[in-house]
Amino acid sequence: MSSQPFTPIIQISVEEVAQRLSDGDSNMQLVDVREPQELEMARIESFVNFPLSQFAQWAEQIHTHLDSQAETLVLCHHGIRSAQMCQWLLAQGFTNVKNISGGIDAYSALVDPTIPQY
Repeated sequence: MSSQPFTPIIQISVEEVAQRLSDGDSNMQLVDVREPQELEMARIESFVNFPLSQFAQWAEQIHTHLDSQAETLVLCHHGIRSAQMCQWLLAQGFTNVKNISGGIDAYSALVDPTIPQY
């Protein structure tokens, strides 16, 4: 990923994500940027995986896979890689991108303890 001008990233709490998932909110795109081996350990259903290590394989087709106008929530382990992805998506013209604050680690700790922590 190349460096882009800094745009403030909107954060969304794991509690809000959980509430919206339980409400069946289908108006959001859910992106997980963790590696496949991380998903084997812990995952949240309905998230589409775009591993950052495979950026070169999917970057050019991002507009085919995702709607740049739809609300896009991005998840990683703690919120650092997802913030990088949010910056990149904003630079690609995405208009409604949110970083899931604390990542799957916070989701497991605060929302769903059945999701393993690692």
